[in-house]
Amino acid sequence: MSALTDPAASRNATLVANDGIIATAGMLEGFAGAGANDATLVTAATVATIAGMITAASAKWVEAVTEREVQLAAVAEERAEIRQQPETELAELAAYYEEKGLSPGLAREVAKELMRRSPLKAKLESDHGIVEVMSRLDVARASLASAAAYALGAAIPLSITVAVPVRLEAGVILAAVAASLTVTSIIGARAGHLNVTTTLVRTLAIGIGTIGVSYIAGRLVF
Repeated sequence: MSALTDPAASRNATLVANDGIIATAGMLEGFAGAGANDATLVTAATVATIAGMITAASAKWVEAVTEREVQLAAVAEERAEIRQQPETELAELAAYYEEKGLSPGLAREVAKELMRRSPLKAKLESDHGIVEVMSRLDVARASLASAAAYALGAAIPLSITVAVPVRLEAGVILAAVAASLTVTSIIGARAGHLNVTTTLVRTLAIGIGTIGVSYIAGRLVF
């Protein structure tokens, strides 16, 4: 299973979307508390969304590039070891399958067959947990996916700013954020096999707390 199709990728997308929702909504509530007009709110939300997309994409790119470099180093290491000490690598692979519950004889037969077909792939999976090495395209896709997830999250409070009069925005944004965080929390919890209730409560507490603090800060500062 690749890094892009792993359920963890779905959970990561929901977390980034939550960042977009909370960060943009918090910024808007702060400006609204300070008495900003519609034009200022739209401009601020748009700029914040673009900056957030770039930040999310950059962070994911660094993470994915680092993971790919680690995988490539593992590939080079295993190739050298297979070439220099094939019998040792075979024994290690057989031991790996013995630990999984196979009998010594069957474990060695499985190891022999795997080493005959694709020794590098077999050793990468058993020693490093690598099923598929990330490509440069995978890195780019992961980065763009994070940017898109952030944009989708930020689009919720941003669209409200565009469509709703400024005097109503604070309450409408709060309601929309609570609803959207509920949806993303459920999706993320299920993707990560986490407790839905715990994830939901934690996310709502962070989101609504952030918005509340931002609004109060806007009122106090200005």
